[in-house]
Amino acid sequence: MANLVKFEVNQDNVAIITLNDPKRLNALSLEMLDQLHEKIKELNEGNTGARCLVITGEGRGFCSGANLMDRTGNNSFENFNPGEALEKHYHPMLIDLKNVNIPLITAVNGPAAGAGCSLAIFGDLVYASKSAYFYQAFKFIGLIPDASSTYVLPRKIGMARAMELSMIGEKLPADKALSWGLINEVIDDKYLMPKVMKIATGLAEGPTVAYKLIRHLYWDSLSNDFESQLSAEGAAQTIAGRTEDTKIGIMSFIQKTKPKFTGK
Repeated sequence: MANLVKFEVNQDNVAIITLNDPKRLNALSLEMLDQLHEKIKELNEGNTGARCLVITGEGRGFCSGANLMDRTGNNSFENFNPGEALEKHYHPMLIDLKNVNIPLITAVNGPAAGAGCSLAIFGDLVYASKSAYFYQAFKFIGLIPDASSTYVLPRKIGMARAMELSMIGEKLPADKALSWGLINEVIDDKYLMPKVMKIATGLAEGPTVAYKLIRHLYWDSLSNDFESQLSAEGAAQTIAGRTEDTKIGIMSFIQKTKPKFTGK
């Protein structure tokens, strides 16, 4: 079995997942998706020591989308069922990725197209190289945006721009994606990973339980009403207030020292 997803947890407790099929611009085959899902499940088991996750692509691109040759074989569409692939492979992975308990950064190092665009914009923080672009290419093969794009896009950039990306189908350069609020920062290509790893290391040194609660609160806010969200904030703050990191943070504030959080 090919190693289509590289995974490591470095000495700074940052997990790095790298899509690893550069000859195909890291196109998402079903095998790659399943390997990606296994790594995410491993993280969610909580035994890796990781306190931040970075997802990027090997080579000159982030991800070119679904590997269509993986689905159609020798130009045969007899068994082509993209909806089934979503239900069996994409959706379980995305649900587990949404539920990770550590900050999620995507480092978009070039083209992010189709389902690769969906994955690229899924990060809590999205950093893109100057050469990156975001491409909702589905319409060109008669399909609809998937892998969470129809959920994430309108919530990040509004309905009008989501419709434009999906129906007009033009490539969205990194600078324009930044101005639209789709991503957090555009970075020179050669500095992308060093900058992202510096940010990730800072997050890995932070209050991990609070980050987990923040992630879940913001995701839940997308479907909660106002009163429910206030209740969720109260419950989460009770949990956060009982952590060792809160004690460390308060004492450091009083003593005017830099806190050394433990992640507990």
